[in-house]
Amino acid sequence: MNTADTPAKKPITIKFQRAAIFGYVGLLVLIPLWMYFVPPLNGNASIAALFVPIIPLLLPLRGIIKDNTYTYAWANFIVMLYFIHGLTMLWAAPDELIWVLLELVFASAMFVGCTYYARHRGQELGLKIRKLKEELAEEKAANEYDK
Repeated sequence: MNTADTPAKKPITIKFQRAAIFGYVGLLVLIPLWMYFVPPLNGNASIAALFVPIIPLLLPLRGIIKDNTYTYAWANFIVMLYFIHGLTMLWAAPDELIWVLLELVFASAMFVGCTYYARHRGQELGLKIRKLKEELAEEKAANEYDK
């Protein structure tokens, strides 16, 4: 995967990537197990109830496999669904505490890992988020040039 043009990953970058993948795979395994082994309150468990909660997690799968830095960055939006779910279940279902804590640990690991992996890897690759001030200055210069 490492080509001549792509800089090697620093050890800190690798650690954050591993944390992100640990959280990601943990959620991918935990959520269906939780939905299968913990019976719902009404006693009905459907196939959809097993698979619908993992559909959002499947969206970044391709980019994570291909090691796309941008995917790690936007995957944080998805992991927040599971973090919020974990916090809600912490209050709503205290009898499922072990499942909830696992979800929170995996979601937190994925969030921190993805955030810092995207940051460090982006710096290694020379990717930058342009500052609004720079964009406005360029736009102003372009508008003055057109006049």
